Amino acid sequence: MSFRRGVVRQSKFRHVFAQAWKAEHCIDDVRVSRVTWDSPLCAVNPKFIAVIIEAGGGGAFLVVPLNKSGRIDQSSPTVCGHAAPVLDIQWCPHDDNIIASASEDCTVKVWHIPDGGLTAPLTDAAVTLEGHSKRVGIVAWHPTALNILLTAGCDNLMCVWDVGTGELVYQLSDSHPDMIYSVCWNKDGSAICTVCKDKALRVIDPRRGTVLKVREKVHDGTRPMRAVFLTDGKILTTGFSRMSERQVALWDTKDLSEPMAVQEMDTSNGVLQPYYDPDTNMVYLCGKGDCTIRYFEVTDESPYLHFLSLYSSKEPQRGSGFLSKRGVDVNKCEIARFYKLHERKVEPISMTVPRKSDLFQGDLYPDTASMEPSLLAEEWIAGQDASPLLISLSGGYSAPTSKHRDTIRGKPRVASQDSGATQPPVGVTTTTSTREPEAEVVPQPKVAKEVDGTERPKREDDVLNELLAEMKALRAVVLAQSQRIELLERQLARIEDGDV
Repeated sequence: MSFRRGVVRQSKFRHVFAQAWKAEHCIDDVRVSRVTWDSPLCAVNPKFIAVIIEAGGGGAFLVVPLNKSGRIDQSSPTVCGHAAPVLDIQWCPHDDNIIASASEDCTVKVWHIPDGGLTAPLTDAAVTLEGHSKRVGIVAWHPTALNILLTAGCDNLMCVWDVGTGELVYQLSDSHPDMIYSVCWNKDGSAICTVCKDKALRVIDPRRGTVLKVREKVHDGTRPMRAVFLTDGKILTTGFSRMSERQVALWDTKDLSEPMAVQEMDTSNGVLQPYYDPDTNMVYLCGKGDCTIRYFEVTDESPYLHFLSLYSSKEPQRGSGFLSKRGVDVNKCEIARFYKLHERKVEPISMTVPRKSDLFQGDLYPDTASMEPSLLAEEWIAGQDASPLLISLSGGYSAPTSKHRDTIRGKPRVASQDSGATQPPVGVTTTTSTREPEAEVVPQPKVAKEVDGTERPKREDDVLNELLAEMKALRAVVLAQSQRIELLERQLARIEDGDV
């Protein structure tokens, strides 16, 4: 009788472990919203954490610096300009001080948060977008084009806005016969995927307003679903089976007739919110009311969707925020960080890959999306597409200083409250479309000092780290330049073909 030795799948993420931060690093006394809308109620970037909170007589959300911990005073200032509860919030990927909020008052507002956080209640939005006739439950910034924001409401409408001018540039009114549950852009922002109350998954070109692909009954259950685009164009969905079991499924957009993979999990009622990390190709699933966060790795090999592990705790989550990769601690091999919302507390949870070396682990941190947009709003509206510009995380990420960024970006171009004067757009680049991409400045390692303050000679490790950091920076510049050249070549070809 012969036995086959089991083959263990090789993956650097097999041993990812999750760990909650100590109590002194949590944020306490946060009155998390009790709104029944199935949104994460939280948004995080490397500067701030924003949480939708209970507010009497309107809608409000709290914004505090990311390094804030301890008790939040009940008199702390909030963003409180909505006339009804806030349902969804999302930070702009191209400016860490800009956040959009959607509300039951049928409006979407875009806010500018000052460095250091709020010192007084913020009631006047930089831009107010009015185009929905019912409550607005979804906001989604374009991943690569500056100032493009998509919104979806309970009027079954999807609107695409140029936030810089406040204009409604596209309105998709015939794509969905019922309530839209979720919207996600693909990698370069040329298409979106949606799931709707009619149980269908759709791939849509928002500029033409056409449905490119549709799959009826992605999940048989009647509870809400979610969908996210993956880097390679596949789509991951979460939903419920006919027997009310929670499911996760992977779909190939080239052929939606059958899912590539389906996994059933449990019979909990919470809608599973998928968080996708394109750098590691990992998906994290957590639902309201759950005490767990499950994580999977998506690969090109069957069964395609590999369950890695789950983080479990005693207290259920009211919502959750997912920190963008620019904010993780690369020195501790942290590949993801969640902010779990309790009833009155925000608790950070780190996802870490155990490594013995203190050196930068390049295989865990491929170049990630930078804050620099690939396109201007008008370029995307004109039909151009571009992949995200990338930066290295070697040496830790450092955002461009505000002084430097102010030379290429202005303030919102919106009518002021008391006059018809206009200002330049939120984050709009003031140079021409033929501008060269910025070279990303990678912080150099600090020179170590002895106890008496004298500088210690550099060790071989320090020199190696500096060389690696410089190589990463140069590679990022070359990549950005090649992407720009490719974009200009496509533009030239369209001009020669008479399309422009």
